[in-house]
Amino acid sequence: MTRTLRAEPLTKEGFAPFGDVIEAEGTPSALINEGRCERFGDLARLDFAAGGRPGISIFRARCVPLPWRFSLLERHPLGSQAFLPMQGTPFLVIVAPDAGGRPGSPRAFLADGRQGVNYLRGTWHGVLTPLAGSGESEALFAVIDRIGPGANLEEWHASTPWEVVAAER
Repeated sequence: MTRTLRAEPLTKEGFAPFGDVIEAEGTPSALINEGRCERFGDLARLDFAAGGRPGISIFRARCVPLPWRFSLLERHPLGSQAFLPMQGTPFLVIVAPDAGGRPGSPRAFLADGRQGVNYLRGTWHGVLTPLAGSGESEALFAVIDRIGPGANLEEWHASTPWEVVAAER
């Protein structure tokens, strides 16, 4: 048995309870470099517990097709975690509210490859899931998260998996 979860477009409003959508949309915060560059600044609420520091990593993940089955959700209680696609690869963003220390009902969003996400500290989320169809079998992401001591990973395995399908058009 599988539960179906329909993916929806990633929007700032829809994703707000779980974190930030990182994209170059709207009015830039500044013009820099003699007017040749628009800066879209301070786009994510980075939040790291004491004893840690922000770090930048590169993740290489295998692309998967939709529909996609998952049963693992995780969260990071000591720091936020931002994912920025480096090759324009669309990716699946799965999140869930906390329900008494475990994930509640999940939601799925489709990031278009020009958008990144920042999961707020303690937000339940799926694993990095770039989508097949971009011509690549793997995708690179810049990841900004907490580096430091402490237990910063909690995993939860659902007894019944979900299957994410594409949004209706």
